Amino acid sequence: MLCLFIVYSEAGQVCGVWPLPQRMVQSSEIYSLIPQLFTFGYTKDSAVQSGCSVLDAAFKRYFSIIFPDFTYKKGFSNSWFEPEPFTVSVGVKSGGCDGYPDEGSDESYSLSVSAFQAVIRAESVWGALRGLESFSQLVYQDDYDAYYVNKTEIEDFPRFPFRGLLLDTSRHYLPLNAIIKTLDAMAYNKLNVFHWHIVDDPSFPYQSFTYPDLSDKGAFHPVTHIYTQKDVKKVIAHARLRGIRVVPEFDSPGHTKSWGKGQPDVLTPCYQGDVPSGSFGPVNPILDSTFKFMTNLFEEVNSVFPDSHVHIGGDEVNFHCWDSNPNVRAFMKKKGFHKDYTRLESYYMENIMNITATLNKTAIVWQDVFDYHEKIPKNTILEIWKGVPAAYRAEMSKMTKAGHRVLLSAPWYINHISYGQDWRQAYTVQPRNFSGTDEQKQLVIGGEVCMWGEYVDATNLHPRLWPRSSAAAERLWSDEEQTTSVDQAFPRLQDFRCKLIRRGIKAEPLFVGHCKYEYNGL
Repeated sequence: MLCLFIVYSEAGQVCGVWPLPQRMVQSSEIYSLIPQLFTFGYTKDSAVQSGCSVLDAAFKRYFSIIFPDFTYKKGFSNSWFEPEPFTVSVGVKSGGCDGYPDEGSDESYSLSVSAFQAVIRAESVWGALRGLESFSQLVYQDDYDAYYVNKTEIEDFPRFPFRGLLLDTSRHYLPLNAIIKTLDAMAYNKLNVFHWHIVDDPSFPYQSFTYPDLSDKGAFHPVTHIYTQKDVKKVIAHARLRGIRVVPEFDSPGHTKSWGKGQPDVLTPCYQGDVPSGSFGPVNPILDSTFKFMTNLFEEVNSVFPDSHVHIGGDEVNFHCWDSNPNVRAFMKKKGFHKDYTRLESYYMENIMNITATLNKTAIVWQDVFDYHEKIPKNTILEIWKGVPAAYRAEMSKMTKAGHRVLLSAPWYINHISYGQDWRQAYTVQPRNFSGTDEQKQLVIGGEVCMWGEYVDATNLHPRLWPRSSAAAERLWSDEEQTTSVDQAFPRLQDFRCKLIRRGIKAEPLFVGHCKYEYNGL
């Protein structure tokens, strides 16, 4: 065969598209593609036509992806056959090319490849993007570098609406091009949420226009290791054209040591006996100025990041500093919290959630917030990051019973690696495999891969991310029953990894061997 096919039954399991579509049927009938005679366009009944920023940009991008070796030459001639033109037509049912993808975006599409044409039909431009990605993966080359595509029918939609990837840009600064390249790879994997853990204890690289000292004094370097407003806009714009949401995280009250360098009094002074020790702990929750600062900061975040969601953290708060501070202890006594510092954290997080609610932002929090305080707003999304399967399944059961939407990240901490094919562990995760009713299981809206940055920077980011994250991407997109076998997934993932390599993504090898179009100078 000219490319790797594993064809099963009418159910349509075929090598060629990752993540596996919900239904895909492919035959051995093949069509030749001539770059000079290949065009993209819109169906006559499409609600959007030429001038749609999202799709017009996608047409240019995917031409280069489909024909990576092609360079334009004037004219076209061939003495031994008469070439046929091939058109990919896109039909979108409802308009909307100027907005941003969001939690309600419809990513379903159908794709029909037949003689001389392919037709993609979708409810929205975001679904059309997913269809274009699938078509691009169907195209292959023979040993003479001629391009072909097989007759194919696809009906597809994501299993989960939230399919995320977290990058930590505080522990190691990631240059803008590394983030942009990650967004490209996310689109190839049909991941749709970039969770930007933009600040943390080590550094504050986000350049705030309201509080510029936060990055001037809190970043590793105030010029070379920051994300300017222009940088942030570039990331959001790049993500939008690929149907990817950008959800920022400003984690507090813990993980905030870098904040205190540029914002006096925002952190709690720690005490040794009756005198300050000179060190500082979590955000100070007893001062009105703290919440004024947080209100101003989140108003800025709301103006910069268009997504309806914001991650406000709430994890791993060390209570020792709070307990050492006499002013905090006095505040606790006045509030009737006694010595229960989880109640103080809950008090703080309630105030932050009230701020984000006023801004019409849906808050995402780490599971610690729920563990310490179950009576949080029902629309708050809870993210599970702790524990082995038995532990996080019990947590999911408890959270969904309380009526909360849930994200799962615990089994997808991709910064933890081991020798060999450790993608298999990521692939076998079943997000809804916990004790609960059908209604509870529907509250699991997806999950995300997390790449924490303690030992990751631009030098090793993408080999660690890919193709490990691809395994999670298929789990979050594809039908559970069609993707149970790791052994059947392996040859498809191996093929897809080679496609990532050819597209410039430094995906780690899965086994001994090589890719046909491997470029070892990457």
